[in-house]
Amino acid sequence: MLRTTAPLLSVLALLSAGSALAAPAIIATASLGGSSAGADADLSGLPGTLENGVAANFLGGIGSGLAYAGNGTFLALPDRGPNATPFNPKIDDTVTFIPRFDTVSIDLTPAAAGAALPFTATATLKATTLLWSATALVYGTGEGLDVPNGAPAQNTADHFYFSGRSDGFDPAQNSCDPANARVDSEGIRVSNDGKSVFVSDEYGPFLYEFDRATGKRIRAFTLPARLCITKLSASKDVEIKGNDVGRVTNKGMEGLAITPDGKTLVGAMQDPLEQDGKDAATKKVLRLVRIDLASGATQEFAYKLTDGSGVSEIVAVNDHQFLVDERDGGGLGDGSEAKMKKLFLIDLDGATDVTALTGQALADAAVKKTEFLNVVAELGKIGVTPAQVPSKIEGLAFGPDVTKDGAAMHTLMIANDNDFLPKDSGPNVFYVVGFTDADLPGYVPQPIAN
Repeated sequence: MLRTTAPLLSVLALLSAGSALAAPAIIATASLGGSSAGADADLSGLPGTLENGVAANFLGGIGSGLAYAGNGTFLALPDRGPNATPFNPKIDDTVTFIPRFDTVSIDLTPAAAGAALPFTATATLKATTLLWSATALVYGTGEGLDVPNGAPAQNTADHFYFSGRSDGFDPAQNSCDPANARVDSEGIRVSNDGKSVFVSDEYGPFLYEFDRATGKRIRAFTLPARLCITKLSASKDVEIKGNDVGRVTNKGMEGLAITPDGKTLVGAMQDPLEQDGKDAATKKVLRLVRIDLASGATQEFAYKLTDGSGVSEIVAVNDHQFLVDERDGGGLGDGSEAKMKKLFLIDLDGATDVTALTGQALADAAVKKTEFLNVVAELGKIGVTPAQVPSKIEGLAFGPDVTKDGAAMHTLMIANDNDFLPKDSGPNVFYVVGFTDADLPGYVPQPIAN
């Protein structure tokens, strides 16, 4: 739980004398490398190993998505599992890793005198929740792929667990069929009543609602058909070559936001759709999908990449403004230097619904954007070199307010996806950014019941 009752210390270069932050700045960092179950272990209780020899309860990639759940608690989302460990290219090295979310508390306390940052942050894993369906799912048979049947051993007559393995689909249906077992979870948000969790994915793309307490799927949203592909394969290269319409494989609905009133979701595609990417005018234009929670009705908006190779996250500032995480793939884990990882502020008020638009008309309707935070530059201020910046900065969540000299300061948590490779890509890390109303006018915290 975040505790912020003690007075904050002065922060040298980060704070103006006697005032709050002069601009958004990193005020603390934390990492999470295990749990009460052991190093690199989550709290799923899953025994044994996956097809590639990695432990079924391995704790990794938890910054693929991040959601605030109130009272200093966050839900951290790993993606489809440890497929960065090579073992079978026929299924893109994916395994029967059961999708899950981890409940993490972050304890934030004033740092000791002379510390480089004003807070000390400690992350603790409290629980791991597995995601499942009460209705049967389609798993891969493994035939011709040199792997066994893909149904998780934990399945029962009324519990069918989702899987990260790429062959869990019905080839007779499109990629958005909710009976498909494969889920590559990338975005997560919590309902205002605290009882539901919304998860977006790249395989479909899918957008599901789960019961937060049990992990049971309780709703599947219908997304626009233009986001789905029709020729499915366990191999990403085969999928990409076989489709001219729909999401690009491994670049589906990467980010997810919920408005503070709890009425609307906004999903962000990571890259332009196949049909948009092939047009010179829209090769850098991706789609944001706004979904009304009550009716399921959708609208689409255009977002044009600046210098990043894709979008990894979106978080709501209020009911119409959002921060978008646009980044490159450079940095720790990639063997290169990070150059572009920025958060941009956008506004959907007055933006054009591009549902029916293509080509130049789609490009012309892209939302205006303003840079809010240069993540690489801010990490540089605390001694993190471009080569040490995590290559996959993918999780964003506003946290609770803290106080500095009696004045409120807001917080924004930034997390990474380390691909389940802590030795190569670093630990699961959380960067805590402090900011004020002057930095982000109109910010409205999401109220979440507990």
